[in-house]
Amino acid sequence: MAKPIVAIIGRSNVGKSTFFNRVCGKRISIVKDTPGVTRDRIYADAEWCGKNFTLIDTGGIENAKADFGAEIRRQAEIAMDLADVIVFMTDGKAGLLTSDREVGAVLRTTSKPVVLAVNKLDNNETDTLYDFYELGLGEPFSISCEQMLGIGDLLDEVVGHFPAVEDETEKGLSLAFVGKPNVGKSSLVNRILGFERVIVSDVPGTTRDAIDTPFTYKGAAYTLIDTAGMRRKRGIEDESVERYSVLRSIAAISRADVVFVVFDSSEEISEQDVRIAGMVHDEGKPSVIVMNKWDKVEKDTHTVEKYNASLAEKLNFMGYFKSEYVSAASGQRVDRLLDLAETVYSHAGMRVPTGVLNDVISDAVRATEPPSHSGRRLKILYATQASVCPPTFVIFVNDEELMHFSYKRYLENSLRRAFDFSGTPIRLKITGRKEK
Repeated sequence: MAKPIVAIIGRSNVGKSTFFNRVCGKRISIVKDTPGVTRDRIYADAEWCGKNFTLIDTGGIENAKADFGAEIRRQAEIAMDLADVIVFMTDGKAGLLTSDREVGAVLRTTSKPVVLAVNKLDNNETDTLYDFYELGLGEPFSISCEQMLGIGDLLDEVVGHFPAVEDETEKGLSLAFVGKPNVGKSSLVNRILGFERVIVSDVPGTTRDAIDTPFTYKGAAYTLIDTAGMRRKRGIEDESVERYSVLRSIAAISRADVVFVVFDSSEEISEQDVRIAGMVHDEGKPSVIVMNKWDKVEKDTHTVEKYNASLAEKLNFMGYFKSEYVSAASGQRVDRLLDLAETVYSHAGMRVPTGVLNDVISDAVRATEPPSHSGRRLKILYATQASVCPPTFVIFVNDEELMHFSYKRYLENSLRRAFDFSGTPIRLKITGRKEK
């Protein structure tokens, strides 16, 4: 299931970034008492009461005459379009302003649930709070992001609006195609479908939005998601629609079961190719690296070997990747992609029996002793699998501070040698209590 998306909307300098950082538990957004500091959407995973979601920090909505105002307003409008729940953030110290009323009027037209937050009320000033009922958006929540007051009640309201979990067995796998512009994502979708469902053009950026197409293959249901190409920020004009298609691509990655990361094999692997693959890795999605336009590559007996070596070097952070060399133009090996998607998805959904898991961890510990620090040695006490998609394992230790990243990586590699997790990331969570 895709994580619900929560967008924080409001004018500049009302505390959206502070709220974002508090909820996400780390300092991700720049926080400064200058209107317009947050110019780009920033998104991160968050959790409340066992419910996971994606939180989007937007730029402030301002009058179009203000610096960056038109661009920031468009960012917020796109976020509103994609969000499952909208948090409208206002400033209780400044009071209800005309710009708040303008934003409130826009929000009243949306069918999405809106939760009204009145920030900077450190002493729960009720008289100020009553003014915000005028917006017609329901009961305002008094909060102080700086003092961490009222945020829990606000989040209770937010997660209460999340959509009910749907039965997706009939929908089958959702498969997203992501990559730079003009690498052939739409052509691959059309080749799989066998007809022109999405526009195909040699002009980068033809696909503006993520397009879903359900179909059936060998009796199994699938949904193909064709996304807009993601460019480097410095390669995008400030007012270009492409700039706002990136969030839609991120949302498509989040809701996909498997992601096809499409590269143009006739070109060098670029920094942006690697960055997009990193987004998929960070989302914990099973994936296939699709080397498209293979028909344009001059080949010899070592060509595939050379390309695989280059991929291994550039994608060293996701050494588990699976790749396929295809041509959307000729149809070469495109028919393998759906079978590969089923394979990597099955790997992402694998559950390892607890006894077998602990045997593998014990063998790894015997083969390579855990590290020690200041005379104290790390002890692996127990391991269990917490979840799938991606496979997530909790390893209990005597003191998590003794777990060096290199030994954690060694344990992950040991699990990969014992079980076929190719095509999917796995997560190791280390927990324990510090010995006195």
